[in-house]
Amino acid sequence: MGFVSDIMSKRTAVILDDDVFEILVQESLRRFGNTRSISKVLNDLIREAIRLRGLLKILELTRKKKYASISEEEFEEFRRDLSKSFEDM
Repeated sequence: MGFVSDIMSKRTAVILDDDVFEILVQESLRRFGNTRSISKVLNDLIREAIRLRGLLKILELTRKKKYASISEEEFEEFRRDLSKSFEDM
């Protein structure tokens, strides 16, 4: 998944509602046969939610090497020209 595999794991405390915790426990048991893998399940589910919202792709794009550069002024000029061409249609 690009940059995601390059990130080190971090410890944090998360307060879960009882129903969410139960879902994670059941999913951990289903996938891994134990409840010690809740972090793996939670990471997978959060990553999937982020991917579905398009955020992960945006983050990957922002971290990739850029092959072209453009100034803010050049971009604004391009945007104005593009808008004008749509208005002329």
